[in-house]
Amino acid sequence: MSLLETSICGIKLRNPTVLAAGVLGVSKAYFQELIDSGIGMITIKSISRLAQTGHASPCILPYEAGLINAVGYPNPGIEAALEEFSDLNDISVPVCANIIGKNIEDFDYMSKHFLPYDFSAVEVVLSCPHTPVYGMLAGQHTPEATYEIVSAIKKNTALPLIVKLSPNVENIGLLAKTAQEAGADAISACNSVGPGMLINIDSGEPVLDFTIGGLTGPAIKPIAVRCVYEIFEQVDIPIIGIGGISNGRDAVEMMMAGASAVGIGSAVYYRGVSVFKKINDEIEEWLKANRYQSVQEIVGKAHVKK
Repeated sequence: MSLLETSICGIKLRNPTVLAAGVLGVSKAYFQELIDSGIGMITIKSISRLAQTGHASPCILPYEAGLINAVGYPNPGIEAALEEFSDLNDISVPVCANIIGKNIEDFDYMSKHFLPYDFSAVEVVLSCPHTPVYGMLAGQHTPEATYEIVSAIKKNTALPLIVKLSPNVENIGLLAKTAQEAGADAISACNSVGPGMLINIDSGEPVLDFTIGGLTGPAIKPIAVRCVYEIFEQVDIPIIGIGGISNGRDAVEMMMAGASAVGIGSAVYYRGVSVFKKINDEIEEWLKANRYQSVQEIVGKAHVKK
């Protein structure tokens, strides 16, 4: 067994790195490059029932502490996505679907019609902070909405169900526990922080066309680590830790907080597609230096045993 092998709700991963939704997972054409880069699991772009153009550019920009974005879920809709992702048998790593919806009817429809068996799991996003009628702007981040949506999806699919939560809530541990009670098989946390806003002082205008956007990258890592730590205290299902992971030490820290795998997004911008191999090499080097036999040994290590 490899030092880096792990699993998420029964899905075997060759290593703990997971592509965060919305980063390169827009087409199968990118998959082989990701596989060659050493990735453990691929999460595709969020797919909605109908095609969406998303927010106008500029919709994602770097700033001194990370990235700010308001992409707005651009995607081709369910029919085109079904054609694009209909045959995943030749993909050598697990591929996770990702679905969004405006309401319970959308989630019900998506979970019935957009989950071919070739997907290894499905991630449902209830936490976007900057797209009207989706996520937080649709009230999907409350315990009541979380339970209703997750339980509805769970009735329609046998695939492992991963629920992506927002850091912008009062009690993320309670929200994760609610998702588990509704049938979630894993939690991914966290989505972008915010919304935030930046202004170009030379033009006197917001830097994003949509004005506000979610924050990702190094600045949000302490928030994401805290979220994963709190979730681990409340649930018995695995966690994919996402937010500000740029190197192997970040990944180890997130796993010590309770994550069984780590989502990589903004770091692709900073370190290129090869970031997955780089982070895996850095994790492995750290594990060997500290005499661990498996990456699974460090999951939840930061928690005080009572």
